[in-house]
Amino acid sequence: MVAVAAVIVAGSGPTGMMLAAELTLAGVDAVMVERRASPELVGSRAGGFHSRTIEILDQRGIADRFLAEGQRVQAAFFGNTKLDVSDFPTRHPYTLGLWQNHIERILAGWIEELGVPVQRGLVVAGFGQDHSGVDVQLADGGLMHAQYLVGADGGRSTVRKAAGIEFPGWDATRSSLIAEVEVTGETPLGARIDEVGIHGLHLMEDGRTTRVIVTEKELGPATEPTLADLAKALTEIYDTDFGVHHPSWISRFTDATRQAAAYRSGRVLLAGDAAHIHAPSGGQGIGLGIQDAVNLGWKLAQVVKGTAPDSLLDTYHAERHPAGALALKHTMAQSLMQRADPRIGALADTVAGLLTIDEARKQVAGLITGLDVHYDLGEGHPLLGRRMPDLDVLTANGPLRVFTFLHQARAVLLNLGTPGSIELGPWADRVQLVDATYDGEWELPVIGPVGAPAAVLIRPDGYVAWTGDGAQPGLQEALASWFGPAR
Repeated sequence: MVAVAAVIVAGSGPTGMMLAAELTLAGVDAVMVERRASPELVGSRAGGFHSRTIEILDQRGIADRFLAEGQRVQAAFFGNTKLDVSDFPTRHPYTLGLWQNHIERILAGWIEELGVPVQRGLVVAGFGQDHSGVDVQLADGGLMHAQYLVGADGGRSTVRKAAGIEFPGWDATRSSLIAEVEVTGETPLGARIDEVGIHGLHLMEDGRTTRVIVTEKELGPATEPTLADLAKALTEIYDTDFGVHHPSWISRFTDATRQAAAYRSGRVLLAGDAAHIHAPSGGQGIGLGIQDAVNLGWKLAQVVKGTAPDSLLDTYHAERHPAGALALKHTMAQSLMQRADPRIGALADTVAGLLTIDEARKQVAGLITGLDVHYDLGEGHPLLGRRMPDLDVLTANGPLRVFTFLHQARAVLLNLGTPGSIELGPWADRVQLVDATYDGEWELPVIGPVGAPAAVLIRPDGYVAWTGDGAQPGLQEALASWFGPAR
């Protein structure tokens, strides 16, 4: 038996890569185990991400890598209603259109720079855990050992099943096929909606391949689809299969919605699709997984290093499970309203009318973009439990953005009062202290303008854990709660 790392991350999709990077930045050895032999993702299932996900990448200093290749669009939708988010108080008031194969390639380049090891061609078959760690069994008979195991291995997660974690929710009512193929017939490019569902044909970057999405007239089986399945579904919708051939890949997805009853079982945790699956309506999939990863990463790192107690990991479920449940609820509503049934159409028109009301638009758009996430950290300033705005502050080193302080995934105590008026004491080696000034307005998405705090404690994931003034009431309690007891 070989002790390979402090943490084994099963799955090297966006969630797994983001988590492994977070752990590595925090100085914890993490190894990724991936069933795919090649790092190249075949296909382009997801098509980008929303504002909060871009902010998270910006917090780590890598957003520009994605922005350089993607397309910035106003593409936040609720059902078929487009929501303008250009007035949201963020540096990224837009959706970034970028296919998942490019997203994964860019993330893979980043984790390679960080030195994250990826062991490919390995399939997790099960595990056993005790007070000392987790023994992971591989399908080829191999064994691996770590202090913790994180399942980021998708909706059919082996880790979740082996942990005995229930996956309650709602069964699929319809299915769609998605593929990249070559065609011989002329195709009507673009999207269409009918009584069956949503369909679309889009020419890919190479000018040769067509990306196809077609809703099946009947719920498809839980098996890998074939080219014949795709041809049949296209013919039923378009009266032709366009001569589809040479598929790069074909996959089936449904509107099934499920969420793990627990995101943790002892030394085993779940993130991304292993913890929740939903219809792709609203385009929140990758974003939810990345938010899971940045919430869990710094907490798990502190527990592994012995800085914080094991109980800190319980806050991962306490924070991310409600956030995920709310997002899943809204994807179900969106999926329903993307049908052309006259009764549902009447409902969709009514909702579209309501969303012209500014406050309603901001409320729904805040959820879709992830900018409204609010962790319950108690009563106090409106910032408490919400993401920290990326302010332009003035420091002794000149003007800097707040997100700059988060590039290394370290917590920040931002003192906006008298320089030197706040001390970190025994937490000085765990939290950065930054003296700065800021004279601008404070505005939060959905909430609007808020009062300016004199000091803010920002967690590594960018969420505010404490606000106060020079008197520092509650600061030591917050530091001890999130970053371990004083030593």
